[in-house]
Amino acid sequence: MDPKAPRNRSSRRLSNAKLRNAVAPGKYRDGDGLFLLVKASGRRTWVQRITVDGRRRDIGLGPYPLVSLAEARRAVADNRRLVRGGKSPLTRRRSVLEPTFREAAATVIDLYAETWRNAVKSRQQWEHSLSAYAFPVIGGMKLSAIETSDVLRCLTPIWNVKRETAMRVRQRIRAVMQWAIASGYRTDNPAGDVLQAALPMREARRRKHHAALPHSAVAGAIAKVRASKSRRSTIAAFEFLVLTACRSGEVRNARWDDVDMEGRVWTVPETATKSGRMHRVPLADRTVEVLEEMIDVKDSSGLVFPSATGKVLSDNTLSKMLRDLGVPAVPHGFRSSFRDWCSEYAQVPREVAEAALAHVVKDSTEAAYARSTMFGRRAVLMQGWADYLNQARDSGGGTLGGTKARLLKNCI
Repeated sequence: MDPKAPRNRSSRRLSNAKLRNAVAPGKYRDGDGLFLLVKASGRRTWVQRITVDGRRRDIGLGPYPLVSLAEARRAVADNRRLVRGGKSPLTRRRSVLEPTFREAAATVIDLYAETWRNAVKSRQQWEHSLSAYAFPVIGGMKLSAIETSDVLRCLTPIWNVKRETAMRVRQRIRAVMQWAIASGYRTDNPAGDVLQAALPMREARRRKHHAALPHSAVAGAIAKVRASKSRRSTIAAFEFLVLTACRSGEVRNARWDDVDMEGRVWTVPETATKSGRMHRVPLADRTVEVLEEMIDVKDSSGLVFPSATGKVLSDNTLSKMLRDLGVPAVPHGFRSSFRDWCSEYAQVPREVAEAALAHVVKDSTEAAYARSTMFGRRAVLMQGWADYLNQARDSGGGTLGGTKARLLKNCI
């Protein structure tokens, strides 16, 4: 789309309503050489076409809607006056409309918020870290004025004492500067490779795995938790987590609307999973019993395992309970226990175990053949896991030969 309008017809000029609908790639003209350029990527930028020193030049006036229609028109008028006075507007355009780092960060956060799964929490983290460590140094500076040394002043005080925080601050500054480059305010990134080379790096450390129990000890941990004085919903949430081999956040955010007791399936919505894909979890006999224990304490929150305040259990609730009971594992570690049981005891095919854990297949060739969720085979697997835990609890650890044989028969 490339609408053209005579300058003397104000009805054909742009308006805020027209701008909101200007989404198709093309040039949307306003008058006096001003037009809104919409690119295929969706980026919208103000441009003024003007003759400077006998040459026709296109001057970028900043992105829309950060730069409003009224601001763009004022910039156009200012530039025309400069040209009439024999001066070039090219040397001053940045200082007229260029945002400060604080203003640009607000724009970037708004853009990113549309892609974050937990927009409220992520926004708070971005705003808090930048307010604490970046804004005091570069918040009021224009984007083009910020040097690598300025970013270094933000990070140096915390680099060796709060390394993880410092790295996140650097990543966020870098993202804002990437936006500045894309918006035409600068051509380099002061939080890029040069800064990386200037900061000391720690020696590579071995990856620390989540503390986990051998699968033979999991039934004992469940028994210890059920015998404790912890809150009823916390105990149930823990056993449900173990039985389903799901992540703590998925369990803590579980809602009754996503549970089909008759169909014996719990559907974890895509907004709650790490992969961003819906995950259907088959429910074993004991898992259904755990849910039935929670039915008579339903509240208005709709949560299956609400906290004492009716909100989602905090991410530390289950971990603290295990620490207080002397269980040498973290909630996420029980996924490892389950995975070891699948390989060492049940000996089920790898793809079935990985599907039960909702792991994303990274190998492109393997992924092409892994389109099935294998729900029926996973239902057999999860019932076998529940049976194993139940018999191990009752017998102090049995061989479960029959269960193992059934798994091999039904999961291969």
